[in-house]
Amino acid sequence: MKIVPRPLPHVPWQEPPAPPAPDEVPHVWLVRAPDVDVPAERMGVLDAGELETARGFRSAADRRTYVEVHVGLRVLLGAYLGMKPGDVPLVRRPCPECGEPHGRPAVDGDPIHFSLSHSDGLGLLAFAATPVGVDVERLPTPETVDEVAPMLHPREAEELAGYTAADRPRAFARTWARKEAYLKGLGTGLGRGLALDHVGAAEPCAARLPNWRIADVPVDPTHAGAVAVRT
Repeated sequence: MKIVPRPLPHVPWQEPPAPPAPDEVPHVWLVRAPDVDVPAERMGVLDAGELETARGFRSAADRRTYVEVHVGLRVLLGAYLGMKPGDVPLVRRPCPECGEPHGRPAVDGDPIHFSLSHSDGLGLLAFAATPVGVDVERLPTPETVDEVAPMLHPREAEELAGYTAADRPRAFARTWARKEAYLKGLGTGLGRGLALDHVGAAEPCAARLPNWRIADVPVDPTHAGAVAVRT
């Protein structure tokens, strides 16, 4: 499964995108947050909960990224579903691990499945006909890799130990993005143990998980991205 992200388009649409078909690879869109605050009229599509979350960011850059990704999500969902972005009924599915309402975000009725992620000025949005997860990660520091790698699947920790010090942060980011995309798709997020599933560090992605396909998503030299979709 090869994925090339599409840049978030400008609206109004010349031709709105068609929803992904059941046998189609996920649609993945790349969002680059602006250097200035998002105009108030664009923020008007967000609901009260999204606006409250946006106001809670202490960093202006993080707030811009959050807002732009969530606005982009609503704009694209509206285009796929033929609705106004602010009218898309977003809900939270129950967590498969504990049953609490912090599982996958979803559109009420599941006419389309989606996932979103953002990190340090970049965002990824994924849409599919079946449950999907996406993740984008900035390359970590060597100290972070040393701290977290032992918590991963034993084979992943062994693979990462085989990389040079210079290459290990990118290999770790690649592994982490694949794993989090898969866990988002499941709906568990990081509530599921990091050591339970092997997604691998090597390129290209060769993860073999029952009923799921995982692919890397190229973003830029400072980030790693991945998408997982249920087959």
